Amino acid sequence: MTKTLIIVTGPTAIGKTRVAIETARFFTTEIVSADSRQIYRELSIGTAVPSPAELAEIKHHFIHSHSILENYNASRYETEATELLKNLFNIYDTVVMTGGSMLYIDAVCKGIDTMPDVDPDLRETLKTRLKKEGIESLRLQLKKLDPEYYFRVDLKNPVRIVHALEICLMTGRPYSSFRTSPKKERPFAIIKIGLDCDRTELHRRINLRVDQMLEAGLEDEARNLYPLKNLNALNTVGYREFFAYFSGEISKDKAAERIKRNTRRYARKQLTWFRKDPEIYWFHPPDTEKIIGFLKTKLNIS
Repeated sequence: MTKTLIIVTGPTAIGKTRVAIETARFFTTEIVSADSRQIYRELSIGTAVPSPAELAEIKHHFIHSHSILENYNASRYETEATELLKNLFNIYDTVVMTGGSMLYIDAVCKGIDTMPDVDPDLRETLKTRLKKEGIESLRLQLKKLDPEYYFRVDLKNPVRIVHALEICLMTGRPYSSFRTSPKKERPFAIIKIGLDCDRTELHRRINLRVDQMLEAGLEDEARNLYPLKNLNALNTVGYREFFAYFSGEISKDKAAERIKRNTRRYARKQLTWFRKDPEIYWFHPPDTEKIIGFLKTKLNIS
């Protein structure tokens, strides 16, 4: 039987965890997380990590497996995830991967170029420039060094601007040139399942998710992490809004409001990315029975 990776993806708060667990249970297999924030052991509430009960149902990988103090990225995830999949496919014919981190999923499906390690001194220099000159100065330099990436990147995201400049200045090559390798061939088949629903329902789910996070103690979790607020791992919806509240920039109510707004924006960005992938088969959650029926047909299982 062909080894098959089943990917369950979609926007935040859509219900990927439950569908992935039910799918993994049907195929008697394990789950590999493709969430770039749930991987960090210091982050729980703000990343909607599966509950202890959910983690006990099916064995999960890449949940709380690394520290925010590590320099982690999609390239490293590709290396670690493909090695894990190799081991899992020695045991199972089917493995389930779930998450909404677009680059992490692409890293496993297509491969990603190995980015060079960043010079810490150069990073500090660019961060100092960002504080003194503002983001516009860095944008203009990026536009000159790598116009292709400039017109694709989120120009409001200083982390991405700084990182792209780091690579350009260190290597003498455009950052975009590291993102153009041909698709890598994998020794397993891939079936992608996408979850989506109408916008009103998705926004209701997002607002409910955020309310639950707030009730569960997101503010305290963010406060404990505040001394480390400059780490890239904490440039994350749910934390950065509370950091702004702690520094006196906005009110607590405004922080909660922004978390919901920014989560909706992130969900829209995820859907825009995933909609460009013609290999994704779309379903409305939580119709796991229909999804499993579809997978049985694809895999010729009676």
